[in-house]
Amino acid sequence: MWRRLRIAILLLILLFVALNTYFDRVYSTDWDTPLRIVAYPIAADDSEVTDRYIRQQSATAFQHIETFFEQEAKEYGLQMERPIRLTLTPPLSQSPPPLEPRAGRLSVLLWSLRMRYWAWRVDAPAGPAPDIKLFILYHDPAISPSVPHSVGLQKGLFGVVHVFADSGMRGSNETVIAHELLHTLGATDKYDLRTNQPAHPDGFAEPDIDPLYPQSFAELMGGRIPTSATESTTPESLQQVIVGAKTASEIGWKKR
Repeated sequence: MWRRLRIAILLLILLFVALNTYFDRVYSTDWDTPLRIVAYPIAADDSEVTDRYIRQQSATAFQHIETFFEQEAKEYGLQMERPIRLTLTPPLSQSPPPLEPRAGRLSVLLWSLRMRYWAWRVDAPAGPAPDIKLFILYHDPAISPSVPHSVGLQKGLFGVVHVFADSGMRGSNETVIAHELLHTLGATDKYDLRTNQPAHPDGFAEPDIDPLYPQSFAELMGGRIPTSATESTTPESLQQVIVGAKTASEIGWKKR
């Protein structure tokens, strides 16, 4: 009897999660109204450089990301002013639960559940509830030459994004933030996980040009600008990035 009860409870939980995920996806990609995104800056270390960088950010720190998505959306017939609206909060003193670099599937699942609960408890700014929460962890590049892998999850509509506390890397930071934001909307990675090379054709900004290399732009979910069959470079800003047709379809943008 107790075994059947536990199974029934588990099935109800799975059904609730599945329905919640479905409605999150439908609501977040119908594009009837602009998506409200809240970005929480978090110091990932105790560096004065990181603290100063975060506190000096203006309310318009992510305006380039808003402009980028507005321009790209118009390429697919979505004539909406600022389809994504990013609000920057004051620095958050608490950090999200860490995800181990080599975590297995069960560990990732448990982390996801903890993270969803943690994100739910974080207060949002006054006004309408945000559609998506982005927790942006800033690292002093003098302490951390490389940063942990960022994560954007559609289940829960949140992202944990690792970037550098360096004004010279603002453009590449914005690209990473935009990439993880689209993960929360259902966009998939379009690069080889072993080599980080963009996958042809969906991970290429211009998959049909001849010669194919070098490319001039990066596809956002491909992540990098292919310069040869085995080499690619990191875009310096969103001006070197586009949203490809496959990615646009995944997030509900339909080409006219």
